[in-house]
Amino acid sequence: MTREERYTSILKYFREHEGHVTTELQFGSAFQLLCATLLSAQCTDKRINAITPELFKHYPDARLMAQATPEEVYEYIKSVSYPNAKAHHLVEMSKMLVSDYGGEVPSEPDLLMRLPGVGRKTANVLQAVWFGKATMAVDTHVYRVSHRLGLVPATANTPRKVEDYLMRHIPEADIPDAHHWLLLHGRYVCKSAKPMCDKCPFNDFCPKNIKGSKLA
Repeated sequence: MTREERYTSILKYFREHEGHVTTELQFGSAFQLLCATLLSAQCTDKRINAITPELFKHYPDARLMAQATPEEVYEYIKSVSYPNAKAHHLVEMSKMLVSDYGGEVPSEPDLLMRLPGVGRKTANVLQAVWFGKATMAVDTHVYRVSHRLGLVPATANTPRKVEDYLMRHIPEADIPDAHHWLLLHGRYVCKSAKPMCDKCPFNDFCPKNIKGSKLA
């Protein structure tokens, strides 16, 4: 099976069985999605969804969060990973949104990545989920699944290289969904430590089962 055939088979399955999917993070605005995505770094969406309702109850928008101190925000997010750094980023990010963008979240990726704590992955999530643009956010799940399923070569050894390769080989109309397809497959089936291969619809042509495969 060529890599092109692999893309065709995998994308066909996801289109037919998963359809349109979106983030599992809970949010009510672009600002809240931005906060939740920033908080989700090295943390589960389940944990983030458990703490954001109270956080957003007190700080629903950038203007209110910009008036808080990192210590005040910390109290609502202390159960997530790296809470001190994330509390600082949330407050400084909110201040910049207010001072530079009138309290609104900018749609341009370069402007998003100027915000404290916002990297390429977070910017791509905002682009795809809120602004509906064809961007591919590569987190640990997308990176792992892309390699395990042979969608990218071994030389794609950074998130940016995986992103660029996927963007070249996935039809533009599928890209927003494809991010979530790969992410959710990695989260629930192709897990890092104990992949559930018996439940994987791609197990028959997984590179690990192909003797001498150069795709893995």
